Amino acid sequence: MSASIILTGDINLMGVEDVTVPFRRVTDTLKKADCVFGNLECCLYDPPVPRVMMPDERSGYDGFFAPTATGPALVHGGFHCVGNANNQNYGTDAILSSNACLDKLGIPHVGTGVNRAAARASAVIERNGTRFGFLQRTSQYWPNHHEAGEMHPGVAVVKAYTAYLPVYYKDGTLPPNRPGTPPKILTWCDRQYLEWFKEDIRELRKKSDVVVSSHHMGHRGDILDFQQEIAHTAIDEGADVVMAHAEHYPLAVEIYKGKPIYYGLGSFCFIKSNKRFLKGWVGMMARITFDGGKIAKMGFSLVRQLESTEVVIRPVN
Repeated sequence: MSASIILTGDINLMGVEDVTVPFRRVTDTLKKADCVFGNLECCLYDPPVPRVMMPDERSGYDGFFAPTATGPALVHGGFHCVGNANNQNYGTDAILSSNACLDKLGIPHVGTGVNRAAARASAVIERNGTRFGFLQRTSQYWPNHHEAGEMHPGVAVVKAYTAYLPVYYKDGTLPPNRPGTPPKILTWCDRQYLEWFKEDIRELRKKSDVVVSSHHMGHRGDILDFQQEIAHTAIDEGADVVMAHAEHYPLAVEIYKGKPIYYGLGSFCFIKSNKRFLKGWVGMMARITFDGGKIAKMGFSLVRQLESTEVVIRPVN
């Protein structure tokens, strides 16, 4: 049996005025796939008081809030599931409001919840006889009240660490004690979090025909050790596709054991933030076709967003 999936990068609905506009030029393409999944990088939330989009030492970070009225844009776009474990889904009230809004819209979501177990939970979407399984983790999150715990809401994470190693040159031209010598940056995943992640992938594999592991991770275009560790672990434990997002532009693609790892799908719909309009071909839309549970075709198209807020796909010359 043949089945197809489309995966998108970051979706932020701040600034949407007409929910039919952002995806109307790509809806026909999206609806040709059996299943469509993207990273929702905002909470659907109507705060009771005006917000301040600044880091705050007392409470952490406010995150990005889009009015709940913008949520139907995802329905118009044809999304079947979204991930919301990222650095912008922040705050108990905002997360719970966003999940309730998605539930009302009938859009399954993965990556946040009322506690760690709920945030780690996967979603399985059956479409045209194929069970598509999704889970999402973030390795970018705020230190204050953001990670889901045993008894409090938040995002599901794979914690990673950073170390700086002095560089030694054997030829003696640049000794390690020379001031200003840049170190080698080392990153790795926390063992406990990686074990939890392995367990979740294995469980999702048992109940899915296609497993997609989605991750919010990346730093200035580099593919760091911990990113590859997460991606390879996901495939080793049973994932068919790994997709990542965080940087707002495309990053490298790796084929590992015959399966694709999209290290950065960039932005799909990101009308505005507190900083900028995003311009240029800043996103990738991944397309994968399966035949009999095996990957038959895989690739991607570049996407951008016009000043009209419409998402468009770059034509093939």
